[in-house]
Amino acid sequence: MGDKEGLIIVFTGDGKGKTTAALGIALRALGRGQRTAIFQFMKGQGRSGEQMLDGNTVPLIEVHAFGAGFLRDGDDPAPHRKAAEEGWRAAEEELSSGSANIVVLDEISHAVNNSLIPAEQIVRSLGSRRNGLHVVLTGRNMPRDLIDVADMVTDMKEIRHAYSSGKGAVEGIDY
Repeated sequence: MGDKEGLIIVFTGDGKGKTTAALGIALRALGRGQRTAIFQFMKGQGRSGEQMLDGNTVPLIEVHAFGAGFLRDGDDPAPHRKAAEEGWRAAEEELSSGSANIVVLDEISHAVNNSLIPAEQIVRSLGSRRNGLHVVLTGRNMPRDLIDVADMVTDMKEIRHAYSSGKGAVEGIDY
C-alpha cells in the first residue's frame, strides 16, 4: 500500500497538535520536493501563521482557508455552510484531479459534526481519490466513518495546556 494507493491519516483528540502534526507532514514533504494542499474548514482567513506562508518562499505548500470561524450555539449556520461547501468543492477537485502529493483537510471533523458537509460524501471522495494521494484529516471528535477509512489514526490527549493556567494563545505556537 503506502505510496501506490496513498494513505489516509487522522489526527484527532482533545489535545493540542492536530494541525501542527499535519503541518509537520507538509514540511517533511516539502523537503522531498512534494506539494501539499491544505484546506482549512471553520478557520477564518488571515488568522494563523500557516496562512501567511508566501507562495514564492514556500512554493510547494498552499493553504486555503474556507471558514467563517468556529460555529457556536446560536450562530446562524448559513455563512458557515456556504464556506464549508465552497471549501469542500475546492478540496474535492484537488482530490480527484489536482497535482498535490498530500491533501490536508484541517478541522474537517467540525464541518461534519456541525452538519455542514456529510461524512458519506467525504468517505466517497476519499475512496475515489487519485492514485498515490495521501490525505490527512484533523479535528476533535473525528466522526467514526472517517476514522474507519483511515490507515493511521492518532488521538492527541491533553495532559496540560497553558490555557488552563490562564495563558492566552501564543503567536507561532497556537496560531
